[in-house]
Amino acid sequence: MDLKKIVLWFFVVVFFIFALVQYNDPDPYVWIPVYLIPTYLCYYKLQGKGDKLMYFGIGLLFLMWAINQFPPAWEGVLLNQGMKTVNIELGRESLGLGCCTVGMWICAVLKN
Repeated sequence: MDLKKIVLWFFVVVFFIFALVQYNDPDPYVWIPVYLIPTYLCYYKLQGKGDKLMYFGIGLLFLMWAINQFPPAWEGVLLNQGMKTVNIELGRESLGLGCCTVGMWICAVLKN
């Protein structure tokens, strides 16, 4: 298996796990599909489909959403902090969206 396939399978697994852990989120109907989209798109890239512009554009949308979700006051994202404040939840959401951005942009630069 070449490096490209390893990287893409890594993202497929990671984004799928991200989707799975959203079951207990206050709004899983938003976040489960959000993480299943890059899961599918990385798998789609494994099939040699999709073009650079599509992946770059979707990554840009994830980036803009991540910036929009960034909390007004950074309080961290650690699991041991629980859900004490909205800022912690916004930080986690922003970080997850940033991971989606990175995954989509890596898909954009990988050759089919």
